[in-house]
Amino acid sequence: MIISMWMTRDLITIEPATLITEAAAIMSTRHIRRLPVIDKQTGNLHPVGIITATDILHAYPPHINPFAVEAADTSEIHITAQDIMSRALITVVPETPIEEAAAIMRNEKISTLLVVQKIRLVGLITESDIFRAFVSMLDLPRNGARITFEITNDEDTFRLIAPLAFKWDVHVASLLSVQQADRKLCMIRITGAATDKMIAELWSSGHNVINVLRLP
Repeated sequence: MIISMWMTRDLITIEPATLITEAAAIMSTRHIRRLPVIDKQTGNLHPVGIITATDILHAYPPHINPFAVEAADTSEIHITAQDIMSRALITVVPETPIEEAAAIMRNEKISTLLVVQKIRLVGLITESDIFRAFVSMLDLPRNGARITFEITNDEDTFRLIAPLAFKWDVHVASLLSVQQADRKLCMIRITGAATDKMIAELWSSGHNVINVLRLP
């Protein structure tokens, strides 16, 4: 899967000169935590920064909650988005694999990536979007099972599973393999009346079945 399948496309953005009081109001009413900052003068939605709810909270006087429902006197706050925004942007393109985006977030310790096409902002993907993507791959199918088992490093997982699925008339919803320390694991999601027989044959073939989860 790639970023464009999960990113937010209907973006709410602000400009560098936007007051953080306005940015806080937008976040509060739209129930969002991040706002890309774009340079509209270029005419192509070029991102120049991003601000988060935490950035705004730190910029406000400690006795004022910028996201409070009740009115507060913010007339003396003249800080703009460009004063507090993060300028060192890490961006990805729509075709970036979802796992690559997840690795970037982990390595850079960030929760959001701006998605650009050439220099134009076309989307935004957050850690929550990444979680949704992985849940869609790992979630249990109805009337099915998720099986995790060990395979050898040089083993072709598809060649192993395809004949078994055909033999027992089992539908394979997804198949993933991952290297974990000194062993290689495979996870498959299957549905069908003969899932137990397929699992038993996996065992009898010498593969160590680590875990079986079922959803009635």
